[in-house]
Amino acid sequence: MFKTRWLLALILVIPNLAFAGLRHYAADVPSSSWKLSEQSRLQCTLSHPIPGYGNALFTSMASKQLNMEFELDMLRLPKTYGVAAVYSVPPAWMPGEGQREIADMSLRKQFNGDLPEQAAWTMLSELEKGFWPTVYYADWYNPYDKVAVGLNASNFAPTYEAFVNCVANLLPFNFDDIAYTVLSYQKNSTELTKYSQKRLNMIGEYLKEDTDMELVLLDGYSDSYGGRWNNLQLSIRRAEAIQNYFEQMGVDPERIEVTGHGERRHVAGNSHAMDRAKNRRVVVRLAKP
Repeated sequence: MFKTRWLLALILVIPNLAFAGLRHYAADVPSSSWKLSEQSRLQCTLSHPIPGYGNALFTSMASKQLNMEFELDMLRLPKTYGVAAVYSVPPAWMPGEGQREIADMSLRKQFNGDLPEQAAWTMLSELEKGFWPTVYYADWYNPYDKVAVGLNASNFAPTYEAFVNCVANLLPFNFDDIAYTVLSYQKNSTELTKYSQKRLNMIGEYLKEDTDMELVLLDGYSDSYGGRWNNLQLSIRRAEAIQNYFEQMGVDPERIEVTGHGERRHVAGNSHAMDRAKNRRVVVRLAKP
């Protein structure tokens, strides 16, 4: 580890000299390109092609918590396990500026390199200032070579602004938050409670962005007040109302299954109003490929 750090320090202190056995991958200034390869309310991905090497990817996903991940998408995946050092390196037109250590990146056999949220945000902020985040490691295919992979900050700012706006517009929940939902109803009606209407609106917002549902299961239930036949039909109508809503959001009708259970499978007793309210429900289960 000391030997690796010593070599990296030598490379970083004199960045413009050519070292035997150091292969450097980075886009030059004219060809430096940044783009939003994914842009929706479910996912934002900022990508940067690295000629001859692969792509650098920054991704944030819809979630209750703000998140960010950096991935180094390599054309040649690691053959062994190792560690890479990630530095923020000043370009040649910033004389006198020093390099900054960002993080260590674990290299796993046959996997892309990646970094968690804090390191990813640090790399983005360094790019915003014009620095080049650079990954250094010993080559796993040639024991005589060291590899440097740089992210060119040229042409970064305009696309980064669009990326930040995309991240700010991500849904504040993800698929797992809505994949299983219990919707509750007013007494003897197909009208949802206010809370359940809010939950249904959340599912609708998600389906506007991701209509690729493999299967949607809707199970309707009722309390035990009223005749069995009437309760069965009421449970079916409740589930069919949700079915119609999902179809309007773009879900293929062939992938929606509706089942009415009426008074069967209670989750609470029926002697108290609060318990009966728990039995008046539609259970929504979503499945993706």
